[in-house]
Amino acid sequence: MTEALRRDSRRIYEAAIAAAAPGPLIDRALDGLIAGSEAIPGRVDRARRILIFAAGKAAIPMAHRLVARCGAKLAAAIAAAPDDSPRAQVAGLEVIRGGHPLPDAGSMRAAEAALEISRSAGSGDLVIVALSGGASAMVAMPAPGIDLDDKLKVTRALMNSGAPIHELNAVRKHLSSIKGGGLLAATGGASVLTLALSDVIGNDLATIASGPTVADPSSFSDAIAVLKRRKVWGRAPEAVRARFERGVAGEIPETVKAGDARLARSTTVIIGDNETAVAGAEREAVALGYRVRRWDGLSGEAEAAGRAAAAEVMRLDSTRICIVAGGEPVVIIRGPGRGGRAQHCALAAALAMASGGQDRRAAAILAAGTDGIDGPTDAAGAFADASTAARARAAGLDPEGALARNDSYTLFHALGDLLITGPTGTNVADLLIGLVGPN
Repeated sequence: MTEALRRDSRRIYEAAIAAAAPGPLIDRALDGLIAGSEAIPGRVDRARRILIFAAGKAAIPMAHRLVARCGAKLAAAIAAAPDDSPRAQVAGLEVIRGGHPLPDAGSMRAAEAALEISRSAGSGDLVIVALSGGASAMVAMPAPGIDLDDKLKVTRALMNSGAPIHELNAVRKHLSSIKGGGLLAATGGASVLTLALSDVIGNDLATIASGPTVADPSSFSDAIAVLKRRKVWGRAPEAVRARFERGVAGEIPETVKAGDARLARSTTVIIGDNETAVAGAEREAVALGYRVRRWDGLSGEAEAAGRAAAAEVMRLDSTRICIVAGGEPVVIIRGPGRGGRAQHCALAAALAMASGGQDRRAAAILAAGTDGIDGPTDAAGAFADASTAARARAAGLDPEGALARNDSYTLFHALGDLLITGPTGTNVADLLIGLVGPN
Protein backbone atom coordinates (compact mmCIF):
# COMPACT_ATOMS: atom_id res chain seq x y z
CA MET A 1 0.00 0.00 0.00
CA THR A 2 1.36 3.41 -0.89
CA GLU A 3 1.57 5.93 1.93
CA ALA A 4 -0.57 8.28 -0.14
CA LEU A 5 -3.47 5.81 -0.27
CA ARG A 6 -3.17 5.06 3.44
CA ARG A 7 -3.13 8.78 4.24
CA ASP A 8 -6.10 9.52 1.99
CA SER A 9 -8.22 6.64 3.30
CA ARG A 10 -7.59 7.77 6.87
CA ARG A 11 -8.53 11.35 6.00
CA ILE A 12 -11.75 10.12 4.39
CA TYR A 13 -12.54 8.03 7.48
CA GLU A 14 -11.86 10.99 9.80
CA ALA A 15 -14.18 13.19 7.74
CA ALA A 16 -16.92 10.59 8.10
CA ILE A 17 -16.47 10.58 11.89
CA ALA A 18 -16.58 14.38 12.00
CA ALA A 19 -19.84 14.36 10.04
CA ALA A 20 -21.40 12.05 12.65
CA ALA A 21 -20.17 14.00 15.68
CA PRO A 22 -23.14 14.11 18.08
CA GLY A 23 -22.81 17.68 19.41
CA PRO A 24 -23.57 19.54 16.17
CA LEU A 25 -26.28 17.01 15.30
CA ILE A 26 -27.98 17.65 18.66
CA ASP A 27 -27.85 21.39 17.97
CA ARG A 28 -29.40 20.93 14.55
CA ALA A 29 -32.23 18.84 16.02
CA LEU A 30 -32.94 21.31 18.83
CA ASP A 31 -32.96 24.13 16.27
CA GLY A 32 -35.49 22.27 14.14
CA LEU A 33 -33.09 21.78 11.24
CA ILE A 34 -33.21 17.98 10.96
CA ALA A 35 -36.11 16.26 9.19
CA GLY A 36 -38.81 15.41 11.71
CA SER A 37 -37.50 17.82 14.36
CA GLU A 38 -39.35 21.00 13.38
CA ALA A 39 -41.57 20.88 16.48
CA ILE A 40 -38.73 20.26 18.95
CA PRO A 41 -37.86 23.92 19.75
CA GLY A 42 -41.45 24.67 20.75
CA ARG A 43 -41.73 21.53 22.85
CA VAL A 44 -38.55 22.39 24.72
CA ASP A 45 -39.77 25.95 25.30
CA ARG A 46 -43.15 24.79 26.65
CA ALA A 47 -41.80 22.09 28.98
CA ARG A 48 -42.23 22.71 32.71
CA ARG A 49 -39.13 20.65 33.50
CA ILE A 50 -36.68 18.72 31.32
CA LEU A 51 -35.18 15.40 32.39
CA ILE A 52 -32.41 13.81 30.30
CA PHE A 53 -31.32 10.23 30.02
CA ALA A 54 -28.57 9.41 27.50
CA ALA A 55 -27.19 5.96 26.76
CA GLY A 56 -24.63 4.48 24.40
CA LYS A 57 -21.15 5.16 23.06
CA ALA A 58 -22.05 8.78 22.29
CA ALA A 59 -23.96 9.30 25.56
CA ILE A 60 -21.58 11.78 27.17
CA PRO A 61 -21.24 14.22 24.25
CA MET A 62 -24.98 13.95 23.55
CA ALA A 63 -25.86 14.59 27.19
CA HIS A 64 -23.28 17.36 27.49
CA ARG A 65 -24.80 19.30 24.61
CA LEU A 66 -28.36 18.73 25.88
CA VAL A 67 -27.46 19.93 29.39
CA ALA A 68 -25.94 23.08 27.91
CA ARG A 69 -29.06 23.75 25.84
CA CYS A 70 -31.72 23.10 28.50
CA GLY A 71 -30.65 25.78 30.96
CA ALA A 72 -32.76 26.42 34.08
CA LYS A 73 -35.44 23.92 33.05
CA LEU A 74 -33.04 21.02 33.57
CA ALA A 75 -34.23 18.86 36.48
CA ALA A 76 -31.99 15.80 36.07
CA ALA A 77 -29.44 14.42 33.61
CA ILE A 78 -27.89 10.96 33.58
CA ALA A 79 -25.65 9.30 30.99
CA ALA A 80 -25.03 5.56 30.72
CA ALA A 81 -21.66 5.35 28.97
CA PRO A 82 -18.93 2.79 28.33
CA ASP A 83 -15.97 2.62 30.67
CA ASP A 84 -13.56 3.97 28.03
CA SER A 85 -15.55 7.15 27.36
CA PRO A 86 -14.31 10.58 28.56
CA ARG A 87 -13.89 11.11 32.31
CA ALA A 88 -14.27 14.89 32.27
CA GLN A 89 -16.88 16.16 34.74
CA VAL A 90 -19.91 17.93 33.28
CA ALA A 91 -21.85 20.14 35.68
CA GLY A 92 -25.36 18.77 36.21
CA LEU A 93 -24.62 15.39 34.62
CA GLU A 94 -24.31 12.07 36.45
CA VAL A 95 -22.41 9.38 34.54
CA ILE A 96 -22.95 5.67 35.11
CA ARG A 97 -20.56 3.21 33.46
CA GLY A 98 -22.34 0.32 31.76
CA GLY A 99 -20.95 -2.83 30.19
CA HIS A 100 -20.45 -3.42 26.49
CA PRO A 101 -20.86 -5.57 24.44
CA LEU A 102 -22.40 -7.49 27.33
CA PRO A 103 -24.32 -5.86 30.21
CA ASP A 104 -22.97 -5.83 33.75
CA ALA A 105 -23.91 -4.52 37.19
CA GLY A 106 -23.32 -0.97 35.95
CA SER A 107 -25.84 -1.58 33.17
CA MET A 108 -28.42 -2.50 35.78
CA ARG A 109 -27.67 0.65 37.80
CA ALA A 110 -28.13 2.67 34.62
CA ALA A 111 -31.50 1.05 33.94
CA GLU A 112 -32.63 1.74 37.50
CA ALA A 113 -31.64 5.40 37.05
CA ALA A 114 -33.50 5.62 33.74
CA LEU A 115 -36.65 4.20 35.30
CA GLU A 116 -36.33 6.56 38.27
CA ILE A 117 -36.11 9.57 35.97
CA SER A 118 -39.10 8.37 33.99
CA ARG A 119 -41.24 7.71 37.06
CA SER A 120 -40.43 11.14 38.49
CA ALA A 121 -41.69 12.94 35.36
CA GLY A 122 -45.25 14.17 35.31
CA SER A 123 -47.67 16.06 33.11
CA GLY A 124 -46.01 19.09 31.55
CA ASP A 125 -42.52 17.60 31.85
CA LEU A 126 -40.35 16.55 28.92
CA VAL A 127 -38.13 13.48 29.14
CA ILE A 128 -35.37 13.57 26.52
CA VAL A 129 -33.90 10.14 25.81
CA ALA A 130 -30.66 10.35 23.81
CA LEU A 131 -29.66 7.01 22.30
CA SER A 132 -26.58 5.82 20.46
CA GLY A 133 -25.00 2.49 19.57
CA GLY A 134 -24.24 0.24 22.51
CA ALA A 135 -27.18 1.42 24.60
CA SER A 136 -28.84 -2.01 24.60
CA ALA A 137 -25.95 -3.46 26.62
CA MET A 138 -25.29 -0.39 28.77
CA VAL A 139 -28.88 -0.21 30.03
CA ALA A 140 -30.18 -3.57 31.20
CA MET A 141 -32.98 -4.50 33.57
CA PRO A 142 -33.85 -8.21 33.33
CA ALA A 143 -37.54 -9.03 33.50
CA PRO A 144 -38.97 -10.57 36.68
CA GLY A 145 -37.75 -14.15 37.08
CA ILE A 146 -34.68 -13.59 34.88
CA ASP A 147 -31.27 -12.77 36.33
CA LEU A 148 -28.41 -11.05 34.56
CA ASP A 149 -26.45 -14.29 34.13
CA ASP A 150 -29.40 -15.83 32.26
CA LYS A 151 -29.50 -12.87 29.90
CA LEU A 152 -25.74 -12.91 29.40
CA LYS A 153 -25.66 -16.59 28.47
CA VAL A 154 -28.31 -16.12 25.81
CA THR A 155 -26.83 -12.89 24.44
CA ARG A 156 -23.31 -14.33 24.24
CA ALA A 157 -24.54 -17.45 22.43
CA LEU A 158 -26.48 -15.38 19.88
CA MET A 159 -23.50 -13.10 19.22
CA ASN A 160 -21.20 -16.06 18.66
CA SER A 161 -23.72 -17.56 16.24
CA GLY A 162 -23.58 -14.45 14.04
CA ALA A 163 -27.13 -13.32 14.80
CA PRO A 164 -27.82 -9.85 13.33
CA ILE A 165 -28.91 -6.98 15.55
CA HIS A 166 -32.64 -7.32 14.91
CA GLU A 167 -32.57 -10.94 16.06
CA LEU A 168 -30.53 -10.08 19.15
CA ASN A 169 -32.97 -7.35 20.07
CA ALA A 170 -36.09 -9.47 19.54
CA VAL A 171 -34.74 -11.77 22.23
CA ARG A 172 -33.35 -9.07 24.54
CA LYS A 173 -36.59 -7.08 24.52
CA HIS A 174 -38.51 -10.09 25.79
CA LEU A 175 -36.05 -10.60 28.62
CA SER A 176 -36.17 -6.95 29.69
CA SER A 177 -38.20 -4.56 31.82
CA ILE A 178 -36.95 -1.47 29.97
CA LYS A 179 -36.60 -2.39 26.29
CA GLY A 180 -39.46 -2.78 23.84
CA GLY A 181 -41.25 0.35 25.09
CA GLY A 182 -40.64 -0.38 28.76
CA LEU A 183 -39.05 2.99 29.48
CA LEU A 184 -41.97 4.85 27.89
CA ALA A 185 -44.41 2.79 29.94
CA ALA A 186 -42.75 4.07 33.13
CA THR A 187 -43.12 7.78 32.35
CA GLY A 188 -46.64 8.50 33.57
CA GLY A 189 -48.06 11.56 31.80
CA ALA A 190 -44.82 13.18 30.64
CA SER A 191 -43.92 13.77 27.01
CA VAL A 192 -40.98 11.74 25.73
CA LEU A 193 -38.59 12.92 23.03
CA THR A 194 -36.06 10.38 21.78
CA LEU A 195 -33.04 11.68 19.86
CA ALA A 196 -31.28 8.76 18.19
CA LEU A 197 -27.81 8.59 16.69
CA SER A 198 -28.52 5.39 14.82
CA ASP A 199 -26.08 2.51 14.41
CA VAL A 200 -28.84 0.42 12.79
CA ILE A 201 -28.82 0.16 9.02
CA GLY A 202 -32.26 1.23 7.84
CA ASN A 203 -32.98 3.10 11.13
CA ASP A 204 -35.66 0.76 12.41
CA LEU A 205 -36.82 2.58 15.56
CA ALA A 206 -37.70 -0.66 17.32
CA THR A 207 -34.15 -1.94 16.85
CA ILE A 208 -32.17 1.15 17.90
CA ALA A 209 -31.15 0.44 21.53
CA SER A 210 -33.90 -2.22 21.53
CA GLY A 211 -36.61 0.47 21.30
CA PRO A 212 -37.13 1.58 24.93
CA THR A 213 -39.60 4.33 23.95
CA VAL A 214 -41.31 2.93 20.84
CA ALA A 215 -43.61 0.09 19.84
CA ASP A 216 -42.13 -3.38 19.43
CA PRO A 217 -43.30 -5.42 16.41
CA SER A 218 -41.63 -8.62 17.67
CA SER A 219 -43.27 -11.17 19.93
CA PHE A 220 -42.42 -13.94 22.35
CA SER A 221 -42.97 -16.35 19.45
CA ASP A 222 -40.43 -14.44 17.37
CA ALA A 223 -37.90 -14.63 20.20
CA ILE A 224 -38.30 -18.40 20.43
CA ALA A 225 -37.93 -18.71 16.66
CA VAL A 226 -34.62 -16.76 16.78
CA LEU A 227 -33.22 -19.01 19.51
CA LYS A 228 -34.22 -22.14 17.62
CA ARG A 229 -32.91 -20.85 14.28
CA ARG A 230 -29.55 -20.01 15.89
CA LYS A 231 -29.49 -23.37 17.73
CA VAL A 232 -29.50 -21.65 21.12
CA TRP A 233 -32.92 -22.75 22.42
CA GLY A 234 -31.72 -26.07 23.81
CA ARG A 235 -28.80 -24.35 25.60
CA ALA A 236 -30.82 -21.43 26.97
CA PRO A 237 -31.36 -21.30 30.76
CA GLU A 238 -34.56 -22.91 31.95
CA ALA A 239 -35.84 -19.55 33.30
CA VAL A 240 -35.55 -18.04 29.80
CA ARG A 241 -37.37 -20.89 28.10
CA ALA A 242 -40.08 -20.84 30.77
CA ARG A 243 -40.64 -17.09 30.42
CA PHE A 244 -40.91 -17.28 26.64
CA GLU A 245 -43.31 -20.21 26.77
CA ARG A 246 -45.48 -18.38 29.32
CA GLY A 247 -45.40 -15.33 27.06
CA VAL A 248 -46.61 -17.33 24.07
CA ALA A 249 -49.39 -18.74 26.25
CA GLY A 250 -50.50 -15.19 27.15
CA GLU A 251 -49.57 -15.51 30.82
CA ILE A 252 -47.08 -12.61 30.61
CA PRO A 253 -47.86 -9.23 29.01
CA GLU A 254 -46.23 -8.52 25.67
CA THR A 255 -43.98 -5.53 25.00
CA VAL A 256 -45.60 -2.22 23.97
CA LYS A 257 -47.39 -2.64 20.65
CA ALA A 258 -48.57 -0.29 17.90
CA GLY A 259 -51.84 1.41 18.87
CA ASP A 260 -50.94 1.68 22.55
CA ALA A 261 -52.28 5.05 23.81
CA ARG A 262 -48.98 5.80 25.56
CA LEU A 263 -47.25 6.10 22.19
CA ALA A 264 -49.09 9.38 21.57
CA ARG A 265 -46.76 10.99 24.13
CA SER A 266 -43.61 9.71 22.40
CA THR A 267 -41.70 11.24 19.47
CA THR A 268 -38.45 9.92 17.98
CA VAL A 269 -36.07 11.84 15.70
CA ILE A 270 -33.05 10.30 13.97
CA ILE A 271 -30.37 12.98 14.30
CA GLY A 272 -27.66 11.05 12.43
CA ASP A 273 -26.95 7.62 11.02
CA ASN A 274 -24.61 5.61 8.82
CA GLU A 275 -25.67 7.64 5.81
CA THR A 276 -24.50 10.78 7.64
CA ALA A 277 -21.00 9.32 7.92
CA VAL A 278 -20.95 7.93 4.38
CA ALA A 279 -21.93 11.33 2.97
CA GLY A 280 -19.12 12.93 4.96
CA ALA A 281 -16.67 10.39 3.55
CA GLU A 282 -17.83 11.05 0.01
CA ARG A 283 -17.41 14.81 0.36
CA GLU A 284 -13.83 14.40 1.58
CA ALA A 285 -12.98 11.92 -1.19
CA VAL A 286 -14.18 14.41 -3.80
CA ALA A 287 -12.14 17.16 -2.11
CA LEU A 288 -9.06 14.91 -2.38
CA GLY A 289 -9.59 14.53 -6.12
CA TYR A 290 -11.26 11.10 -6.29
CA ARG A 291 -14.29 10.13 -8.32
CA VAL A 292 -16.67 8.50 -5.89
CA ARG A 293 -18.86 5.44 -6.27
CA ARG A 294 -21.28 4.24 -3.61
CA TRP A 295 -21.16 0.49 -2.90
CA ASP A 296 -23.90 -1.38 -1.04
CA GLY A 297 -22.14 -4.65 -0.22
CA LEU A 298 -21.06 -4.10 3.41
CA SER A 299 -23.59 -6.48 4.92
CA GLY A 300 -24.11 -10.15 5.71
CA GLU A 301 -21.12 -12.25 6.75
CA ALA A 302 -17.94 -10.18 7.09
CA GLU A 303 -15.72 -12.61 5.20
CA ALA A 304 -18.03 -12.64 2.19
CA ALA A 305 -18.34 -8.85 2.34
CA GLY A 306 -14.55 -8.51 2.31
CA ARG A 307 -14.18 -10.73 -0.73
CA ALA A 308 -16.96 -8.81 -2.50
CA ALA A 309 -15.26 -5.49 -1.69
CA ALA A 310 -12.00 -6.75 -3.20
CA ALA A 311 -13.84 -7.83 -6.34
CA GLU A 312 -15.49 -4.42 -6.58
CA VAL A 313 -12.13 -2.65 -6.35
CA MET A 314 -10.59 -5.00 -8.92
CA ARG A 315 -13.41 -4.23 -11.36
CA LEU A 316 -12.60 -0.51 -11.36
CA ASP A 317 -11.09 0.31 -14.77
CA SER A 318 -9.39 3.64 -14.08
CA THR A 319 -7.51 5.52 -11.37
CA ARG A 320 -8.32 8.06 -8.66
CA ILE A 321 -11.54 6.30 -7.80
CA CYS A 322 -12.97 5.85 -4.30
CA ILE A 323 -15.69 3.40 -3.35
CA VAL A 324 -17.49 4.08 -0.08
CA ALA A 325 -19.80 1.66 1.71
CA GLY A 326 -21.64 1.74 5.00
CA GLY A 327 -23.10 -1.22 6.84
CA GLU A 328 -22.63 -3.69 9.64
CA PRO A 329 -21.51 -7.20 8.66
CA VAL A 330 -21.46 -10.02 11.19
CA VAL A 331 -18.80 -12.55 12.14
CA ILE A 332 -19.43 -16.15 13.08
CA ILE A 333 -16.91 -17.05 15.78
CA ARG A 334 -15.03 -20.20 14.77
CA GLY A 335 -11.69 -19.77 16.54
CA PRO A 336 -10.02 -18.35 19.66
CA GLY A 337 -8.27 -15.41 18.00
CA ARG A 338 -8.68 -11.65 18.43
CA GLY A 339 -10.34 -9.34 15.99
CA GLY A 340 -13.59 -7.69 15.00
CA ARG A 341 -15.92 -7.63 12.04
CA ALA A 342 -14.05 -4.79 10.28
CA GLN A 343 -10.63 -6.44 10.65
CA HIS A 344 -12.08 -9.80 9.58
CA CYS A 345 -13.57 -8.10 6.52
CA ALA A 346 -10.25 -6.40 5.72
CA LEU A 347 -8.27 -9.65 5.96
CA ALA A 348 -10.71 -11.46 3.67
CA ALA A 349 -10.37 -8.56 1.22
CA ALA A 350 -6.57 -8.74 1.36
CA LEU A 351 -6.56 -12.44 0.52
CA ALA A 352 -8.98 -11.92 -2.35
CA MET A 353 -6.95 -9.02 -3.74
CA ALA A 354 -3.76 -11.09 -3.68
CA SER A 355 -5.36 -14.02 -5.44
CA GLY A 356 -6.96 -11.75 -8.03
CA GLY A 357 -3.75 -10.17 -9.24
CA GLN A 358 -4.58 -6.76 -7.83
CA ASP A 359 -0.87 -6.16 -7.16
CA ARG A 360 -0.63 -4.78 -10.71
CA ARG A 361 -2.41 -1.65 -9.50
CA ALA A 362 -2.13 0.76 -6.58
CA ALA A 363 -5.26 -0.05 -4.61
CA ALA A 364 -6.19 -0.27 -0.95
CA ILE A 365 -9.14 -0.95 1.33
CA LEU A 366 -9.85 0.38 4.82
CA ALA A 367 -12.61 -1.28 6.86
CA ALA A 368 -13.37 0.28 10.23
CA GLY A 369 -16.03 0.85 12.86
CA THR A 370 -17.16 4.44 13.38
CA ASP A 371 -16.93 4.05 17.16
CA GLY A 372 -13.18 3.45 16.98
CA ILE A 373 -13.47 0.03 18.59
CA ASP A 374 -13.69 -3.08 16.42
CA GLY A 375 -14.79 -6.08 18.46
CA PRO A 376 -12.88 -6.69 21.73
CA THR A 377 -9.79 -4.81 20.50
CA ASP A 378 -8.24 -1.35 20.66
CA ALA A 379 -8.39 -0.98 16.88
CA ALA A 380 -11.06 0.73 14.81
CA GLY A 381 -10.26 -1.51 11.85
CA ALA A 382 -7.46 -2.26 9.40
CA PHE A 383 -5.85 -1.30 6.10
CA ALA A 384 -5.48 -4.00 3.43
CA ASP A 385 -4.04 -4.32 -0.05
CA ALA A 386 -2.75 -6.98 -2.43
CA SER A 387 0.60 -7.13 -0.61
CA THR A 388 -0.90 -7.85 2.83
CA ALA A 389 -0.88 -11.64 2.52
CA ALA A 390 2.68 -11.78 1.10
CA ARG A 391 4.01 -9.45 3.79
CA ALA A 392 2.33 -11.58 6.44
CA ARG A 393 3.91 -14.77 5.13
CA ALA A 394 7.32 -13.09 4.96
CA ALA A 395 6.89 -12.26 8.65
CA GLY A 396 6.16 -15.91 9.46
CA LEU A 397 2.39 -15.46 9.73
CA ASP A 398 -0.40 -17.52 8.16
CA PRO A 399 -3.10 -15.17 6.78
CA GLU A 400 -5.49 -17.97 5.80
CA GLY A 401 -5.12 -19.51 9.24
CA ALA A 402 -5.64 -16.14 10.91
CA LEU A 403 -8.91 -15.71 9.03
CA ALA A 404 -10.07 -19.19 10.01
CA ARG A 405 -9.18 -18.57 13.69
CA ASN A 406 -10.81 -15.12 13.79
CA ASP A 407 -7.32 -13.78 14.54
CA SER A 408 -7.12 -10.80 12.20
CA TYR A 409 -5.94 -8.41 14.92
CA THR A 410 -2.74 -10.38 15.57
CA LEU A 411 -1.83 -10.33 11.89
CA PHE A 412 -2.59 -6.67 11.24
CA HIS A 413 -0.86 -5.65 14.47
CA ALA A 414 2.33 -7.43 13.39
CA LEU A 415 2.23 -5.68 10.01
CA GLY A 416 1.51 -2.23 11.42
CA ASP A 417 -1.72 -2.09 9.42
CA LEU A 418 -4.24 -1.48 12.20
CA LEU A 419 -6.23 1.75 12.32
CA ILE A 420 -5.96 2.98 15.91
CA THR A 421 -8.11 5.99 16.79
CA GLY A 422 -9.38 5.42 20.31
CA PRO A 423 -13.10 5.90 21.04
CA THR A 424 -14.48 8.43 18.57
CA GLY A 425 -17.48 9.62 20.60
CA THR A 426 -19.93 8.50 17.94
CA ASN A 427 -21.29 5.20 16.65
CA VAL A 428 -23.11 4.81 13.33
CA ALA A 429 -22.04 1.29 12.32
CA ASP A 430 -19.13 0.57 9.95
CA LEU A 431 -17.42 2.05 6.91
CA LEU A 432 -15.46 0.56 4.05
CA ILE A 433 -13.30 2.81 1.90
CA GLY A 434 -11.65 1.45 -1.25
CA LEU A 435 -9.17 3.57 -3.18
CA VAL A 436 -7.52 3.07 -6.55
CA GLY A 437 -4.62 5.45 -7.12
CA PRO A 438 -2.31 6.10 -10.04
CA ASN A 439 -0.65 3.06 -11.60
